[in-house]
Amino acid sequence: MTEPTPAVRDRALSLPAAALPAYLYDLAALREHAREVRAALPGSVELYYAAKANPDREILAALAPYVDGYDVSSGGELTHVHEAVPGHPLAFGGPGKTPAEIVTALELGVRRFHVESVHELRMLAALTARTVPDARVAVLPRFNLPVPDGSLENSSLTMGGRPTPFGLDPAQADETVRLLTGAAYPQLDLVGVHAHLASGLEAAQQLAVARSVVGWATGLADRHGLRLSEVNVGGGMTVDYAGPRRRFDWAAYGEGLGELAGAHPDLTLRIEPGRALTAYCGWYATEVLDVKHSHGEEFAVVRGGTHHLRTPATKGHDQPCSVLPVDDWPHPWPRPAARQGLITLTGQLCTPKDVLARRVPAAGLRAGDRVAFSLAGAYAWNISHHDFLMHPRPGFHYLDGP
Repeated sequence: MTEPTPAVRDRALSLPAAALPAYLYDLAALREHAREVRAALPGSVELYYAAKANPDREILAALAPYVDGYDVSSGGELTHVHEAVPGHPLAFGGPGKTPAEIVTALELGVRRFHVESVHELRMLAALTARTVPDARVAVLPRFNLPVPDGSLENSSLTMGGRPTPFGLDPAQADETVRLLTGAAYPQLDLVGVHAHLASGLEAAQQLAVARSVVGWATGLADRHGLRLSEVNVGGGMTVDYAGPRRRFDWAAYGEGLGELAGAHPDLTLRIEPGRALTAYCGWYATEVLDVKHSHGEEFAVVRGGTHHLRTPATKGHDQPCSVLPVDDWPHPWPRPAARQGLITLTGQLCTPKDVLARRVPAAGLRAGDRVAFSLAGAYAWNISHHDFLMHPRPGFHYLDGP
């Protein structure tokens, strides 16, 4: 899905220029994609949405029928998600949890924590005893595990298998188990292991990682004579910005997870995708303000830029886009237009880094035409530096139905 859906195209063309840029989210397309992902997964696999990818209330609500819960990574995020989709299970993860955030989570009824260190484990135990003395809290220690050779080599972000600030070192596994199974922390239940190791992996790589994580977790349990009920193998399913029509192979991944679950019938496997669920439902629509010729190349300056859509600058890619021609030209002077076949799309910021897409095949692109940047439904607005140069913020439109 790179071309705008009909609903997105109609809205992008109908908005007045002053209402651009705008984020346009096709909620019907999001629900259809989530339905397909859920159908590809065996019933024994739980699907938690990583809210950090896009925490908009409308997005969270649209996903609610298809997910088993939400993964949150800060106090602000957990409060927001708790209010947006009340009654749905939350798992609180992320490094560097503060005491205040843990207390907030406990007070809001969060009873599943992905613990990142022994210090955090001790803090969680003390705060649980003080805040909710009658509660029991499920704990999944997050481990930075070694992985099969080559399974992370194509990842876009690597959080495990090498020195990182994420999770516990495997050498601390035995100490962690002893703390959680001894008498010191009776309110904390060791229910499983969490290991989110990388992002941007294809299905075969994801399965290799999942098998490795499950094998390590069951080995740890056997060594201590324990029965674990859950293993969270993380998210990070690839979204290909260079080949946006290509999708993660959910069918193959689901089949492989089914085989893994069948080999461990007492385990609940959990995944926590974010980008791969919501990226495809969002577009950043804007207007071409000017077309310039410079040293043999051509540039189109659009309303907005990377202060609204940070993704291409963050990941170092060209954001996929579609040109939406507009015939009206309200000025008496000639309309600036591209004379070459390839044009670079830039924003309004006073920096050469404000590039949304390079050498786009857009012959004849004119000032006044509109451009819809696809794959803007995740890690886009919510990671951007909104106030740089103090340009107006974009509009937000959630399209649902004809």
